[in-house]
Amino acid sequence: MTGSPPAMPSLIAVGERLTPAQTAATIKNGKGRMPGFPNLRDDQVSALTSFLMSGESKELASSAPPPTAMKFRFTGYHKFLDQEGYPAVAPPWGTLNAIDLNTGEYVWKIPLGEYPELAAKGQKNTGTENYGGPIVTAGGLLFIGATDFDKRFRAFDKSTGDLLWEATLPFSGNATPATYVVNGRQYVVIAAGGGKDPKSPSRGVYVAFALPQVSSTPKATSDPQH
Repeated sequence: MTGSPPAMPSLIAVGERLTPAQTAATIKNGKGRMPGFPNLRDDQVSALTSFLMSGESKELASSAPPPTAMKFRFTGYHKFLDQEGYPAVAPPWGTLNAIDLNTGEYVWKIPLGEYPELAAKGQKNTGTENYGGPIVTAGGLLFIGATDFDKRFRAFDKSTGDLLWEATLPFSGNATPATYVVNGRQYVVIAAGGGKDPKSPSRGVYVAFALPQVSSTPKATSDPQH
């Protein structure tokens, strides 16, 4: 309602500046940067005008015909979890896959991610829900964060899927990393913000790692760049 004057005028106390008819005409036809909404029915325009004039929100009864009875309907995204909050299917619960685009066949497929509390009990490499893609370097390293719960950033051999290196981020790296070169030194950076694990805090940082000049095994810089 406050807008962003002068480009977007405030709508607070608009009834002191415009009549209901002027407000309704603006809603229908638009004005300045605001587009018009000629598709709105008269009762909808009247309800919007009333709200802008008085500030009182009232439920508008629909004039559309009642919806057709359906046997099934969408009620949101519901995860299939067990009583402890883990996926109610057999692991792996998340995988990293390499596919030969010439044949469409899997080259390798491995679990990606784990739950720290389960790993502490010996149940490792379960895979987890993950958000974020990988990058592959010219040297054949595949870097990926993505996992929701273990906050790991990993490097794999792109040809075999073997884990070569991993580091723990301050927050989950639910993003696709990037690589760049400065003064002949190659770096890999990832945004680590978390937010997918309700049990863990979230922030917003970038963490960068430097690749050694010769070895293919990455080494973290002494001070990650936040």
